[in-house]
Amino acid sequence: MLADEQVSSLRSRFPILQEKTYLYNCSQGALSDAAENGMREYMDSWRTSNAPWNDWVGAYEAMRAEFARFINADPSEIAILTSASAGINAIASAIQFKERSKVVMGEYEFPTMGQIWLAQQPRGAQIEFLKGAAIEAYEKAIDRRTAIVPLTQVSFINGFRSDVAAITQLAHDRGALVFLDGYQDCGTRPIDVKAMDVDFYVTGTLKYLLGPPGLAFLYVKRSLVESLTPTVTSWMAQRDVFAFDTQTLDPASEARRFEGGSPPIPNIYTARATLDLLQSIGMENVATRIAHLTKAFLQGTRTLGIASKTPEDTVGPLVVLKSTDPTALVEKLTQHGVIVSARRDGVRFSFHVYNNLSDVNTALSVLARA
Repeated sequence: MLADEQVSSLRSRFPILQEKTYLYNCSQGALSDAAENGMREYMDSWRTSNAPWNDWVGAYEAMRAEFARFINADPSEIAILTSASAGINAIASAIQFKERSKVVMGEYEFPTMGQIWLAQQPRGAQIEFLKGAAIEAYEKAIDRRTAIVPLTQVSFINGFRSDVAAITQLAHDRGALVFLDGYQDCGTRPIDVKAMDVDFYVTGTLKYLLGPPGLAFLYVKRSLVESLTPTVTSWMAQRDVFAFDTQTLDPASEARRFEGGSPPIPNIYTARATLDLLQSIGMENVATRIAHLTKAFLQGTRTLGIASKTPEDTVGPLVVLKSTDPTALVEKLTQHGVIVSARRDGVRFSFHVYNNLSDVNTALSVLARA
């Protein structure tokens, strides 16, 4: 557990916290001095290097190795992308919907996950959406015709945490693959893709990893990499990037085969700095802090009689309160310096390690008046 003085010191590294109650982390993490330093490092390299691409490729491969360690994977299992959508598309384009054509997913997935798999219907995919996300629904739907089960780790709609272990075991028992979307969770607690035994994992840097938009990561279990050949490819995805052979398609033997074109170098420099910041804090400390704040906030909303869409036993990071007019409530909170977001019939309050109980109390105070 972080001491109060440690949190105070950490908060000083995020300028917006001096002016706002920033609970917008589920949409974009707050800007830190670490991120600014990473941006400056990139600009310095561009300005001073005799061969900047040599430096940049080094940073690109270092980012791959650092993120692999962050989720307990091997660098050969990590593809660096510009968006989670690019990662999902790469896998979707590589799967053959023949003996197994079903794609089973719950209703709490982020829209791009559903839309990308729906786009595979002309290739033979049959999409089955479940009502809710109960394990019983998955047990009924997943069968020997199921190719893959896309699964959100934390839902963007209501903060619900999926039972990843149970659903993964069920899918694997019936021969189906599991694609875990960790975007709404990665950066809030330790992540171990080997322990979870998922086949694919995708996330990006702009939320709880405290980085910029335009950078994402795809994990592909090593035993699956060479069995999948995406039809969306690029020169950076080839075995020999610098062969420059226009008439040869030779995908890399590592997860790099799922990458797009030239890597987003400025974002890599920025995200390496923020990933280092999180790891210096300790992911267990991050998780404990978020759980403490989430619990306090939910207790406060119950006292105020405000209904929550998020399960009461959640440990964070996302709490979604029901609202008949979420746009108006977001505007009211914004007027008082409380930065949040709205989705459908809910207003989302999202905590990170740099938030404190004063942030919780400020938000509750505005809600009481609103």
